[in-house]
Amino acid sequence: MILYPAMDLMAGRCVRLAQGRFDDATVYSDDPAEALVDFARAGAAWAHVVDLDGARAGEPRQHDLIASLARGTSMKLQVAGGFREAGQIARMLDAGVGRVVIGSLAVKDPERVRAFLAEFGGDRITLALDVNIVDDVPMVATAGWTETSRQSLWDIAALYPDARHLLVTDISRDGMMTGPNVALLEEAVEKLPQLQVQASGGIASLDDLRGLPTAGAIVGKALWEGKIKLEDALAL
Repeated sequence: MILYPAMDLMAGRCVRLAQGRFDDATVYSDDPAEALVDFARAGAAWAHVVDLDGARAGEPRQHDLIASLARGTSMKLQVAGGFREAGQIARMLDAGVGRVVIGSLAVKDPERVRAFLAEFGGDRITLALDVNIVDDVPMVATAGWTETSRQSLWDIAALYPDARHLLVTDISRDGMMTGPNVALLEEAVEKLPQLQVQASGGIASLDDLRGLPTAGAIVGKALWEGKIKLEDALAL
């Protein structure tokens, strides 16, 4: 399993949101470049970096900063937030980013996202599907989690036969450190064997990581709050 320490950027600072609420942000660092240095020193090979301002606006807001971070680190970055055009993706990949994450657009414009996969390849794109559990069905949310679509996780995943990577977030767990939705993740791994599933939301302890069936895990607030030491998590 690949561990992705997470860095969410708002106005150039490292923050964490509770359940995606922009009015409930905690600032942890004013220096994202130094935070990446700390991740690398701990032994992390990847980091997950999100332009929260871009995610909210639906267009790039901190892509200059992210490109600079990618050029300044030996780590591979998986980056998200505000990607809508092929040129935006190409710019990040040219800067040395490992993968670009596509979220709401995968729900709203499947034809365009399939074109991204065809142009850049499945290994360079991660689909991110954030879900609310409705009557035991994972229903996909969009627009910074402010809207719930009428499509399930399984409906959307079926639209992308060429995808290789899928990040799944249970919104109710994100930033709450209440433990991941293991049942959902097990179901995703079982139903979508062609995809490398990444777990996101709720991871709060080393035991949470041990119990995950996924190929990857995003760990954010628990690291920033000191509940998990990155060195210990990587040692697993």
